[in-house]
Amino acid sequence: MSFLNITKLDASSANFKQQLKQLLAFNESDDRDIHQRVLDIIADVRKSGDKAIIDYTNRFDHRNVTQASELELSQHVLKAAWENLPVDQSQALQVAEDRIRSYAEHQKIQSWQYTESDGTVLGQKVTPLDRVGLYVPGGKASYPSSVLMNAIPAKVAGVGELIMVVPTPYNETNDLVLAAAFLAGVDRVFTVGGAQAIAGLAYGTEMIPAVAKIVGPGNIYVATAKKLVFGQVGIDMIAGPSEILIICDGKTNPDWIAMDLFSQAEHDENAQAILISHDNDCLNAVEQSINALLSGMERSDVIRASLSTRGAFIKVESLKQAADIANIIAPEHLELSVENAELLSDSIHHAGAIFMGRYTAEALGDYCAGPNHVLPTSGTARFSSPLGVYDFQKRSSLINCSQVGSDKLARTASVLARGEGLTAHAKSAEYRIKSF
Repeated sequence: MSFLNITKLDASSANFKQQLKQLLAFNESDDRDIHQRVLDIIADVRKSGDKAIIDYTNRFDHRNVTQASELELSQHVLKAAWENLPVDQSQALQVAEDRIRSYAEHQKIQSWQYTESDGTVLGQKVTPLDRVGLYVPGGKASYPSSVLMNAIPAKVAGVGELIMVVPTPYNETNDLVLAAAFLAGVDRVFTVGGAQAIAGLAYGTEMIPAVAKIVGPGNIYVATAKKLVFGQVGIDMIAGPSEILIICDGKTNPDWIAMDLFSQAEHDENAQAILISHDNDCLNAVEQSINALLSGMERSDVIRASLSTRGAFIKVESLKQAADIANIIAPEHLELSVENAELLSDSIHHAGAIFMGRYTAEALGDYCAGPNHVLPTSGTARFSSPLGVYDFQKRSSLINCSQVGSDKLARTASVLARGEGLTAHAKSAEYRIKSF
């Protein structure tokens, strides 16, 4: 097989910024047909409820459901899936669950308040969401790790009820997914997928309770539906293709770097894997490793397409310049495969997750390191953060004015309100002024 042709950029070239911009550009076509189909599905579910859910499930998942109750899996089914797992799988799930939960426990936000000298109390009350919906892909794409990463932070946050939806084409379930749901404490599971599942979670049906927020990955129909129901419910994010950026100083085994690039490139043809180094020998050695290892990969065609169309090697003058470019890219996953990773990480301001040191493979973060693998993509790490416990908590401001405090604040509010021409605001405050 011919050598893979990967894009090579040099940060010292005059047109580098434009080349980098073109490399990062990714515009998923806004398919109007898909948009309209999803709108129709949402409208149908809002109008017909369970009947629409059943009809779409039978049509798209090739099932023969006659009543809504057939679409819910009992806790007994989830427990049986967990208990019947091979020992190595149950142990791996348990280790991952323990680590993800331990990390999430550190993220909990607590309520707080303070008292001013005049007795006025100000603060913030933190409360969990009442009910959350978790979408889990089914069929070929079955990800128990995604169940753990989405469900555990919700449970740690104290979410009252966690509803999972997962399509089961041809009525086939995935035991690892169901076992993960049991282990993570999912309350109810419905074997429904696609845009109809998102609509059911957003608006509720006779069977599916309406939720406050929907999280979890899905195909283009699911992503479109999440966009369209946002506002009725909260959503986690609109995720783009997976990304990895590696900064290497040339002293890491090139096979390791090649395989780390593969680990994200194998997701799909639109995934992006980029290597940055100031060492030409490093870039050449990794290219040789890529070509030597590629044919042995099960998803070699996907990896080849990904690296050929969206992958790149970037030559820089220094690690400082590498960090500057990383901040422009704002990658989902950033590996700092260098001698002093902690020092270099001080220069990183925009990344979903930072993997430091030669021994920290990004794949560990996908499954069991502890931090969440639901991360901002497509440069949104400039303003977004990984999914966490805080995404399942909301904050209410607390204001409790003493009589003295009310008198002082009312005088200020009165002036500002009248300046805005809002007389009722002003009078409402003025009624509390003792000498008014």
